[in-house]
Amino acid sequence: MNAKATYAIITTLVGCGLNNVFLEYIIKQDPGSGHLITFAQFLFIAIHGFIMTSKFGTVKPKIPFQVYFTLVVLFFLTSVINNWAFNFNIPVPLHMIFRAGSLIANMIMGILILKKKYTLDKYISIGMITIGIIICTLMSSGNNKAKACTDCDLHVEKQQAEDHFFWWIIGIALLTGALLLSARMGIYQESIYKKYGKYPEEALYYTHMYSIPGFLIYSQSIWEHMQLASQSEEYEIPLVGLFVPTLWMLILLNVVTQYLCISSVYVLTTECTSLTVTLVITLRKFLSLMFSIVYFQNPFTIFHWFGSALVFIGTLLFAEVFTKIKKVYQKVTQSSEKKRN
Repeated sequence: MNAKATYAIITTLVGCGLNNVFLEYIIKQDPGSGHLITFAQFLFIAIHGFIMTSKFGTVKPKIPFQVYFTLVVLFFLTSVINNWAFNFNIPVPLHMIFRAGSLIANMIMGILILKKKYTLDKYISIGMITIGIIICTLMSSGNNKAKACTDCDLHVEKQQAEDHFFWWIIGIALLTGALLLSARMGIYQESIYKKYGKYPEEALYYTHMYSIPGFLIYSQSIWEHMQLASQSEEYEIPLVGLFVPTLWMLILLNVVTQYLCISSVYVLTTECTSLTVTLVITLRKFLSLMFSIVYFQNPFTIFHWFGSALVFIGTLLFAEVFTKIKKVYQKVTQSSEKKRN
């Protein structure tokens, strides 16, 4: 493995992991800040791309605007909906587990649009992921359901719990829609790459830059949460002695680590095999989930653990990770035996 691949693995684990940490810190303080977070991420990547990729507009895109337009719409909606879901009582661990179900959405879209056929082991792995997500979702919903009311004094509390559960259902619906949109976007990306070739840095820049006007729809929400961020408790930056609102500091850190995460994954896909990419991304998700549970003390029962195990094992089975590891092991064993003989 070359130095570039090693660097990509390390920065993917660190960048994506820290991004989830800062995101959870923000959500704990302001659950409704999803649109602001998404806008800040898009703006940062657009400015960076304008300077480094577009060279201040002097480099013309390899792929036409008309082709990018559909991709931009799908990408914008997916990103906004995913972060918006936090405003509907969706805990971060459930958000992570649910998004790990992208393989299910990819399979559904592949069958419906591309008329693909899959082997039995693929269906088994998808079944494991589906069951795991259902278990985790139902266990998370248990915290929101109203308990039986035997005393009239509990009427208000019961009503609040029912309202909480209703909005939680809306959040689950949003995450489901985002999964399907993301899968459709992946299929569209494949068709673009086949026709025009792969230009990951250009695609990253233009999908974010062209999406900026779309945030006008959420301008009021963004402005309201910008004010909330400005009014948050101040944090003193070490050595500098400068005081900044805590939420703005967390948003900045989230934006920077988001870019580090995305750019590292792009490098990872070009420098490493699909087996390595799958292992690294799955490990990153698992470590982020563990950190969220332990550090932020999110409720996680034995059923959550069982559901999570089904999701991660199902993902590795779908990617044929165990089969590939076995083949690599057999090759190494055979090679060592030949050297001995």
